[in-house]
Amino acid sequence: MSIVTKISPARSSRALEHFRSLLEFETDCWDVHSAMSSGEADFVLLDVRSHEKYDEGHVPGAISLPHGKIVASKLEHDPPSTVFVTYCAGPHCNGAIRGAIQLADLGRPVKIMSGGVTGWLDEGFALSKKSASE
Repeated sequence: MSIVTKISPARSSRALEHFRSLLEFETDCWDVHSAMSSGEADFVLLDVRSHEKYDEGHVPGAISLPHGKIVASKLEHDPPSTVFVTYCAGPHCNGAIRGAIQLADLGRPVKIMSGGVTGWLDEGFALSKKSASE
């Protein structure tokens, strides 16, 4: 018996419930890219890193809103049903989770984009940089 199977896998019905529930909380870079580039984005993508990091390079179409600055007044222009997707630097960063907590605490629907900027680049997608005119 290997270390992999020493603890038996969950029953298929339990595994199905678990893995489906994960997608209630997260999406990935490929799915975000697909939705954004096809014009089917039915969510607001938030870069929750600092404004400086956002300016250095961010996912195209993302809005800069650092997780520590997510408050109700910043969301007034978005209907309560707006789905937000947060991301940060990558798997080594918990900013996306912090932002998701802030949004959920405000009663907003939210998911994180797993992988963040690191995952985005790993998929071969380009970042946008803030232009001098912005």
